[in-house]
Amino acid sequence: MNEPDPVPAPRGALATPPPAAAARQGERALAEFEQALERAGEDPPASPGWREAAGRVFAASEFVARLARQRPRALRDLLAGGRLLADESVDSFRERLQARVDAEVADGDEAALMRVLRRFRVEEGVRIAWRDLAGYAGIETCLAEQSDLAESCIQLALDWLDAQLAARHGAPAGADGERESLLVLAMGKLGGRELNFSSDIDLIFVHGTPGRTGGAQPLDHGDYFTRLGQALIRVLGQRTADGFAYRVDLRLRPFGDSGPLVVHAGQLEQYLLSQAREWERFALVKARPLSGDKATRESIEALLRPFVYRRYLDFGAFEALRDLKARLEREVARKGLHGNVKYGRGGIREIEFIAQAFQLIRGGREPALRCRGLLAALDGLAGTGDVDPSEVATLSDAYRELRRVENRLQSWSDDRVHALPRDTEARARLAWTLGHADWDEFEQALQTSMGAVHECFGHVFNVEEDGAGSTGDDGLAAVWEGELDESDAHQRLESAGFADAGEALRRLATLRDSARYRGLSATARARLDRLLPALIADSGRGETPDATLARVLDLVEAIASRSVYLSLLHENAAARQRLVELCAASPWIARFVSQHPILLDELIDPGSLFEPPDRASVEQELDRALADIEADDLERQMDALRQVRQANVLRVAAVDITGRLPLMRVSDHLTWTAEVVLQRAHDLARAHNLRRHGRPRSPGPDGEVEPGFGIVAYGKLGGIELGYGSDLDLVFVYDGEGEDRGTDGERPLDNATFFARLAQRLLHILSTPTPAGVLYEVDTRLRPNGASGPLVSALQRFERYQQEQAWTWEHQALVRARMVVGPEPLRERFEAVRAAVLQRERDPGELCTEVVSMRERMRRELGRGGEGRFDLKQDRGGVADIEFVVQYGVLAHAHATPALVRYTDNIRLLETLAETGHLDAGDARTLIDAYRAFRARLHRLALLGAQAVVEPDEELGHFRDEVARVWREQLEAAAQASQ
Repeated sequence: MNEPDPVPAPRGALATPPPAAAARQGERALAEFEQALERAGEDPPASPGWREAAGRVFAASEFVARLARQRPRALRDLLAGGRLLADESVDSFRERLQARVDAEVADGDEAALMRVLRRFRVEEGVRIAWRDLAGYAGIETCLAEQSDLAESCIQLALDWLDAQLAARHGAPAGADGERESLLVLAMGKLGGRELNFSSDIDLIFVHGTPGRTGGAQPLDHGDYFTRLGQALIRVLGQRTADGFAYRVDLRLRPFGDSGPLVVHAGQLEQYLLSQAREWERFALVKARPLSGDKATRESIEALLRPFVYRRYLDFGAFEALRDLKARLEREVARKGLHGNVKYGRGGIREIEFIAQAFQLIRGGREPALRCRGLLAALDGLAGTGDVDPSEVATLSDAYRELRRVENRLQSWSDDRVHALPRDTEARARLAWTLGHADWDEFEQALQTSMGAVHECFGHVFNVEEDGAGSTGDDGLAAVWEGELDESDAHQRLESAGFADAGEALRRLATLRDSARYRGLSATARARLDRLLPALIADSGRGETPDATLARVLDLVEAIASRSVYLSLLHENAAARQRLVELCAASPWIARFVSQHPILLDELIDPGSLFEPPDRASVEQELDRALADIEADDLERQMDALRQVRQANVLRVAAVDITGRLPLMRVSDHLTWTAEVVLQRAHDLARAHNLRRHGRPRSPGPDGEVEPGFGIVAYGKLGGIELGYGSDLDLVFVYDGEGEDRGTDGERPLDNATFFARLAQRLLHILSTPTPAGVLYEVDTRLRPNGASGPLVSALQRFERYQQEQAWTWEHQALVRARMVVGPEPLRERFEAVRAAVLQRERDPGELCTEVVSMRERMRRELGRGGEGRFDLKQDRGGVADIEFVVQYGVLAHAHATPALVRYTDNIRLLETLAETGHLDAGDARTLIDAYRAFRARLHRLALLGAQAVVEPDEELGHFRDEVARVWREQLEAAAQASQ
């Protein structure tokens, strides 16, 4: 029997002559090969048909022709050895590669190992390409051999590197003393033995157990296997003069790029149980161990099986399938990939999704679906009846043909390419290699095949044919998932409206790689993955997309662990858009909602959100919130107070930022809310004290009476001018007249102690952080003797202090003081005390000097302007100047004009000063207009999260100058005259 011709004539497509341009390419490459052989002193192959076969393969593959030019002897040996007709296995690849390593690689010579691997991979790749192009092997054989070639390179490199590392650090061993080795888990096409010519190889590295090696330089197992994994990546993927062997992609490992390079089996188990996302089940369908000791391989496969294949019919996977379908459609739309054999409609990816979808849904019950290869999975679907056998046949045939096209594209120059060529000569050559007379014939056949696939895909996934292949997020899900390269991601974000796409991409990557994101449950992470593209799109539609996205991402990170809110925002587009609009308008609102996620519930009802309630409505809301809470459950009561207060502040801010509420009404609503909350907090604190100690008692005209307790508000709350971030300046007083008979409970206290504990309890309710935050920050330093004085004062002592000891600045503060909580008799008595103090006649010159001195001190210590900047509060001509003008006017003239003690707010006090002739009416109007303008700007700056220091525009500059003029005329001139 004669030996087969080592270089037989091509079969199939290459049996016909190539197109003219391809023929010239083949003839030129053949001549260069023969010249290179002659220079190397080698004779050409003896086979009579080798020139015709080689010329046509060279015409079909620049990759093969390049090896012929550069290493003619290697190609001649291949052609003369008869291996073109023989199938190979991983063992035969491994045997030949081992022989090359033994012959060419010295101990410790990693560079030589890299050279051998690269040359071996190219030579064997040429053999596989030749067999494919010349029709000597079918597509399934070629894919399997490419996979086996990669597997043999990985295994041999790993063994060699492991031996080198163990020689230095000792070999890792398990608790039973058995040698442990690194388990390399092949994913994707390598895992399914379907590798392309130029595919990356997707790997995961796992080792068995924690421990420590026993060598002269011992290492923890984690460090040992990390070094081994790093070395393997370097040996395979680093580019040298011989190129690279394989590009290694490790992004499918637990936690992706931000996760450890190597995990041990216990870490992998914990990740699969609590962290892994639904799409990772799809990725792990093809997972296949290429190395590792027997115990580790068995334990890892035992972990993966129940994670990938659930015992029940996994209808929960349908949610993930919708996401994967959307991702595919985005890829189709990206850069017009309709002619892309992998991503395009009817392409390889659609076939893969069909098979893997049913593998996950039914694989737990159907052993025939628990396979790694796609064609085997399709056969299993036909057997289970999930897909009609005729559709399975269509999909299988289309898959083989599409992979042939992909192989032809990639074997031309060993490039990772899936798109059909645009060049006329390249198109003609591709059509010829696939057996078609011309490009038109090939294109028509391809469109028919891909159309049939997409029809099956639409049937399985119920795809709506909208002609766009878009999910409505403009490809932003691909940006969030990190599916695009940097330039494509930039383009998507710029198209979505972002000016600084690089910064937006960085912020998204930071969130995706954050510990907060990695620590989410699988459900929460899936919900966040669905929500983010919509939030990005919504952010991009406003006037300040970049700033809005930054605020939205901060908020999302803060609420990410509360997946119910992620679901709310995903399912309720109107609520989501309202949130984005508020974040766009105000960083303060964004931070406020981030701190108090329960406020997201407010977004559902726009009627409630944009209509802040009046005082009575706030009272009713608080009553409802507290009604069902047990009297002794202080923690829930405190949370209820906080939630009602926060909801009302958000409503005010939402209306304020949209310009629907005048300045004075903003402060009114914020003040009402604070007063109602203070009243309820007082009631809770008092009820607690009453249960423990009984009621305080004092004698009255008709028997015992309960002395009153009052909360006096100073500053912005006292002046009915509360802002968003305002503290509460409070002073506590009680009715101490008459005999102190103490409380009447089981644990009696004297009245002073009772009220001191009431105040302490009240401060605890207001200021103690809870899961719902802090109710209000409280400052009590305005009490008699400041921080060194008692927390609560009897009103009589308060009066004596104000009349005998208080400084002028304390009387200035009293101008804006009013009792906001307390029984009416105590309120009336406090007002009488306040009026008496404020109406005391003072020396105008001395008063003026003290007021000016205090103001100048404040300006020096607190002013932050300068160099063209204006501190709205503290600089000359600012808010504080107006307030001091008012306070001086009241203290100077109230003895003659009692009407000046009626009000505590600056606007009405200025009006009263003008009406009573103590201030020029024009100056009063100027100060009122300036005060309103300054406060409006302060409110807006607060909502924008900005400091109260600005570059004054024309309006602010005018008011600053006018206020400074009035200040000079009213106070500085008088102070100088009195000296």
